Amino acid sequence: MRKLYITLSFVMVSGILSAQNQYTKAADKLFDRYEYVDAAKEYLKLAEGNKADSYVYKQLAESYYNVFNTKEAVKWYAKVVEQKQDAETYYKYAQMLKAEGNFNESDKQMQQFAQLAPNDQRAKAFVSKPNYLPELKGQTKLYDIAKSDVSSDKTDFGAVLTNDNNVYFSSSRNTSRKTNGWNEEPYLDIYKATYNANGTISDAVAVENINTKWHDGPASISSDGTTMYYGSESFNEKEFTKDKPKNAKFGKIYLYKATKEGDKWVNAKPLPFNNKEYDVRNPSISKDGKTLYFSSNMPGGFGGEDIWKVSVNGDEYGTPENLGAKVNTEANESFPFITDDNVLFFSSNGKTGFGGLDVFKMDLNKGTEAINVGEPVNTSKDDFAFTYNTSKKVGFFSSNRDGVDNIYKADPVCNVQALVRVKDAKTGKEIEGAMVMLVDEKQKTISNQTTATNGETITGVMCNTSYSAQVSKSGYESGVFDVKKAENEQVVVEALLNPIIPIITEKEVILQPIFFEFNKSNITADGAAELDKLVAVMNEYPEMVIFAKSHTDSRGSDSYNIKLSDRRAKSTVQYLISKGVAKERISGQGFGESEPKVACKSCTEEEHAQNRRSEFLIVKK
Repeated sequence: MRKLYITLSFVMVSGILSAQNQYTKAADKLFDRYEYVDAAKEYLKLAEGNKADSYVYKQLAESYYNVFNTKEAVKWYAKVVEQKQDAETYYKYAQMLKAEGNFNESDKQMQQFAQLAPNDQRAKAFVSKPNYLPELKGQTKLYDIAKSDVSSDKTDFGAVLTNDNNVYFSSSRNTSRKTNGWNEEPYLDIYKATYNANGTISDAVAVENINTKWHDGPASISSDGTTMYYGSESFNEKEFTKDKPKNAKFGKIYLYKATKEGDKWVNAKPLPFNNKEYDVRNPSISKDGKTLYFSSNMPGGFGGEDIWKVSVNGDEYGTPENLGAKVNTEANESFPFITDDNVLFFSSNGKTGFGGLDVFKMDLNKGTEAINVGEPVNTSKDDFAFTYNTSKKVGFFSSNRDGVDNIYKADPVCNVQALVRVKDAKTGKEIEGAMVMLVDEKQKTISNQTTATNGETITGVMCNTSYSAQVSKSGYESGVFDVKKAENEQVVVEALLNPIIPIITEKEVILQPIFFEFNKSNITADGAAELDKLVAVMNEYPEMVIFAKSHTDSRGSDSYNIKLSDRRAKSTVQYLISKGVAKERISGQGFGESEPKVACKSCTEEEHAQNRRSEFLIVKK
């Protein structure tokens, strides 16, 4: 049923092929009247009776495509493309394959499409991102979802939550209604239900005075709850086109406006820009009531159905404006919804997605590109009609992932990035290699990272939750810094660490340990930072003379360790000289393993590391 509101007016009847004949007449008539279920049955009879050719195969594929029977559509499109086809046929086949989860074969058909229509936006998007699927699947999840309890075994879609806790949606659940030939379900009605404090929805009833004998819905309610915009059919106005050869009348979807008096909706009137030549549907009114968004296949668009907007001033309306290439493609964009903070949600089967219709969003305040909202909202099936109540922080969308259009609830996943920037409190210089441990209010460690060259770490954390950053770095006093609560934004923490000033006694200058790596004598970055402090002390005391003692751990032979420690002493001396210390003021010697800081027989790695060190004795002060 949802497909009717997407494709009714712009499904093109396939071109008459040479194989169209007296045998296809009955099926063609049903197809031309958009009665695709019955049309498919008639075409199947021809296929089973060996009276089928490429024309019948294509009509079968198109029939199943239009009711989103992806399995059967794939079966018949496979036969269709055995002969060269127009670009759009390859595109439709690719979409059906994708909806069936056959992404590799879908990509092959998209390549055919791109070759035939290289200037099409859809082709350009595909060619520019051939590995789009891993990127889409790797996106941060924006919403948690659950099937809404308002869904039935019939078509339900287009749920919108109003500020007074009502949920309006379209449904074919009224089985006393006449069925339509599209998919043999009853015609759509607009329903209203109650949104409860616990998030459930109950007491769904058909809206009085609004529903007609034709399709009705979906609806959009103004922020103050007094105005409804909704879709219905042009037959209400006795406006339609006649097709005498087909003995059929074809209507369009029109937009209507109704106002609320008490508990009833009254004064329903068609909008002045309706036209029996095209459809106007899926309305969404802005918070201030001055802009109405809708979808239409009216002239001047990009192709298929596009998103449009029109200014509203009471009962006066401006000229509809197309939202342009950032939103619309040559395929179908529909089901717009504008939030109170000017974020536009819409569905598209022309932009890069998982398959079928996908939900996209874009911030109209910032003018950014539309983004796919990702899984789990989007699947390989049709996902559409996303609405969001900003004050209640809850959304709804529709999907046929279970075989029939159902309504799902979407709860936003609050994503916050905690950026910790570690700097030297004295110089303001970023500190590389600092350890940043993020812990929550229960002192549970969330992450443990080392700062990059820019002195930063970034961690994803929960919204509206306090954290603390425990920051440490050799040569600096450790610190604990608050990470404040935030919601859907980046929180930045300036972590300023105070450098540890060397301790000067009568006998030595005490620094943080100058550790060496196992079996190596080169000065490490941490060691250099400490030796720089000794340079500062010797500059402050220009008469000071230092004797550097270097030591090893107990691994290796005595003679080897003496040589290793001596190399370490020389590296230390050379580093200090390279920093401007006169060579007469600094000397050094290696003592091997003869003077361990930690006396141990079966030493741990940490104990070995403590024994690999340098010490600085004051020869002259």
